[in-house]
Formats: sequence, structure tokens, C-alpha cells
Amino acid sequence: MRTSDFDYSLPPELIAQTPVEPRDSSRLLVLHRATGQMEHRRFADLVEYLRPGDVMVFNQSRVIPARLQGRRKDTGGLVEFLLLRREAPGIWLALGKPGRRLRPGACIVLEPAASAPATSGLLISPHSATVSAEELEVEVLAVGEDGTLKVRLSREELVDGLGQVPLPPYIHEPLADRERYQTVYSRHAGSVAAPTAGLHFTLPLLRRLEEHGVAPVFVTLHVGLDTFRPVRGEDPVEHKIHTEVYEVDAPAAATLDHARQEGRRVIAVGTTSVRVLEQLGHDMAQEGQSGVLPAQGQARLFILPGHKFRLVDAMITNFHLPRSTLLMLVSAFAGREVVLRTYQEAIARSYRFYSFGDAMLIL
Repeated sequence: MRTSDFDYSLPPELIAQTPVEPRDSSRLLVLHRATGQMEHRRFADLVEYLRPGDVMVFNQSRVIPARLQGRRKDTGGLVEFLLLRREAPGIWLALGKPGRRLRPGACIVLEPAASAPATSGLLISPHSATVSAEELEVEVLAVGEDGTLKVRLSREELVDGLGQVPLPPYIHEPLADRERYQTVYSRHAGSVAAPTAGLHFTLPLLRRLEEHGVAPVFVTLHVGLDTFRPVRGEDPVEHKIHTEVYEVDAPAAATLDHARQEGRRVIAVGTTSVRVLEQLGHDMAQEGQSGVLPAQGQARLFILPGHKFRLVDAMITNFHLPRSTLLMLVSAFAGREVVLRTYQEAIARSYRFYSFGDAMLIL
């Protein structure tokens, strides 16, 4: 297995720059992995492929306004930060640009982002207000071997009024409403990228699913560093996948456990939900655990072809970048050749790709 085995060519015009409205009007490619059969539908048709008793697992993480801009106190040079993970009150793991010039002790005064809206309390406090840049400083505490920074925010509750939602680098159109890069069911702030398969759901569609007998389960996984780290080497096994914080509470664990005992399907919405579920399944197998229990910790699995799926029976996912860990995960579930053939069909039919693109249902 080589990284180049997961490569494909995508016409640039198929990279979706803006989301469609309404959310569930996006296209849906249904892939039956046992036969390779494909169907071409709309996302609003999803309920037709579900059964009463199915369990659908959603990642309820919210994207934080993690992109911060400012100037160094000593030189006035421009600096940009991307907050990755909160490690303690006021202490964050981050990426910085220009990274080579940032050393421990550097102090940066933040500036309001040009497109920053009035705060909506996404990050820390629902009562934080937009303030002058002088009231929030970032101090670099340490530089990691992988280039990440440990930084201290003088008043992190003010980030909402100064930060921007960090859209992926392949999206060049500005986002008029940053809520459009949130799922309608998001609750817990902490991600630096949206769990994009969930962006297709509307509140009416969620109600239709419940009326059909589909049980919703909400878990949390905060999307972190690996979203921005491509697989560079030719051997994907050597790629270091960073951990991401996850949590499965008692009600979610109980619903999953009952579904497993009763042989009902578990359908993961997005690769982040897959990662949570398979981390649970992996830990259950390692510990000889017979049932699904509440858990929280670090999702550390790198899911590659050959992985034995223990809790996921079907998944909803977007179309992913070439040579990415996410394309490898989907290939592990449905088979590399089947997935690449499906992608070629999607390209031929002008599906929209990546974060604001169309979706697949893999059964």
C-alpha cells in the first residue's frame, strides 16, 4: 500500500467554493459497497435508505473562530495564528505564520479580523464583546519539534470578537455567514474545521428521520491538526496522525450498546464520527469489554485498508482530497478500487467536492 494508491485528478472547477441552499438540496451519491452499484439522488432523499431502528451518529462539535491576526510588539511584523486545541485555561496549542521567526517569549498584539462579525459566543463566553486589540495579547511559550506552538492568551474570552472561522485553504470565496460552516446541531466548541458531512442536515430533515424511527446519537470529536497535515511520505503507515479529543456520554453509549445487541445498523455521519466509534470498538476489543461504555479521551486510530470495523455499518461522508487520511479511511470501509471508481463517476457527473460539496451514503 502506497500513498499514491489514493491519488486522483480533480478538475479545479469541481471544488465547491460556496454552500448550496437549502442545505439538504446537495446531491447524494449512494454507494452499495457489496455490489458497487451507485445511485444518484438528493440529500433530502436520505430517509428512503434508512430503516426504523437505525442509529445515526452525529458529531456535535462546533468550529471556533480560531484564526487570529496581530502584530509583534517588538518589530510590528504581521503574525497569524491558528488555534488547534485548548490545553488549559488560557493555554493553547497553535500553528503560527511566519513560524520560523516565532520563538518563546515573542508577544503579539491581536488585531480585529477584517471580516470578523459581532461575537456570538462560540468559543468561551456567551457574554464576551468585541474589544480593542490592545486588550488581548498572545505570548509564545514553547515551540514543538513538529512546528506547533504553545501559546498563552491574555484574555481568551475575547477571541470571539477578534477571530475568524478558519475555512480550508482551497476555499477562496468569503463566507457571508459563519454559521453556515457549523452543523445545525453543533453544541460543544473546539474544532478548527467543520465535520462537513453534517453540513447537509436541516432541522426538518432531522425531524423526518426521527419520525421514520431513526435514533439520533450525539458524540463529540474536536477536529484538529490532521485536517491541515497531508500525507507526504509514500508509505502511509509512517504518517503520524495526531490525536483528537473525543467524548461519548452515558446516553449515547447506552443507545449504541442496545443497537449492537439487537443487530440494528449504526450509521456514522462523517469520518469524525467513524473515528469516535472505531476508537470505542478498538478499545473494547483491547480490554475484552463486552458492551459500549461512556468514554472520553484521545482518538488515536489511523484507519487504513485492512482495518476491521467493529461499530460502523454505514456512513455518510463528503468527497475527500487525494492522498488524504480521510480518503484512506473511506477506502478502508468500502474498498479502495470501489471508492476510486465511485469518485471517477462523481467527477464525470460534475459532483461538487470537499467541504461545501456533495455527499456520499455508503451502505
